[in-house]
Amino acid sequence: MSDAIRAVILGIIEGVTEFLPVSSTGHLLLAERFFHLGEGAFWDSFTVLIQLGAILAIVGLYFKKLWDVVIGFFTGDTYSRRFVLGVLVAFLPAVIVGLVAGKYIKSVLFNPWVVCFTLIVGGAILLWVDKLDLKPREHDATRFPLLMYLYIGIAQCVAMIPGVSRSGASIVAAMFLGADKRAAAEFSFFLAIPTMIGAFAYDFYKNRSEMTMDHMGIVAIGFVVSFITAIIVVKTFLEYVTRHGFVVFAWWRVIVGTLGLIALALGR
Repeated sequence: MSDAIRAVILGIIEGVTEFLPVSSTGHLLLAERFFHLGEGAFWDSFTVLIQLGAILAIVGLYFKKLWDVVIGFFTGDTYSRRFVLGVLVAFLPAVIVGLVAGKYIKSVLFNPWVVCFTLIVGGAILLWVDKLDLKPREHDATRFPLLMYLYIGIAQCVAMIPGVSRSGASIVAAMFLGADKRAAAEFSFFLAIPTMIGAFAYDFYKNRSEMTMDHMGIVAIGFVVSFITAIIVVKTFLEYVTRHGFVVFAWWRVIVGTLGLIALALGR
């Protein structure tokens, strides 16, 4: 398989799974394990770098709302400044945990067995949450209370375990804290912006000396594919989850995790 085709496939996986509560990292690790996609140091960086494409899809889709926040921040709008502070507060726990335990998590937990188990457990949790009769009080992701932003950020740290899902952890936490499904999903998108940009900048800086022009071309392919795919998925996901909830994504997690465990048990 050529590197260009591999980049397209991984770009599609990234774009489809980054904002769904199914774990993009988990799916990329399983794709590497079972289909021999993305093996090697460069491909480890590749899967981090192309996340920026998915993030830019969010910036594009929410450009007006984000631009209004930026303008409001500099013109003294209280709600805009509080939202920016809220995103930073939610982002901070992941930074701290990443600095303290990031290397340990990656060396110990990044394996397909962990991914499959966490996919199944996360799916069961989504099924349970979807059946709860929660009474949402918050309907605008830009106007959550500051403590709510902090608690969502703490919950997001659990997603450093591959297979948990960053978006899934933040969505479930937001719903338990009083957000409706749409607002919970939208804040998971907004929180992804600093989280993924930070991961992109760190990985690019760390591996910049090893990036050749050929490598950059492959990254560009994955970047564009993940950008286009993420735009389609996010627009569809918001409408779907508002009407139908998370059952489909929960069962997807359970099925993928179960098939993965069977394959691992068979020595595949």
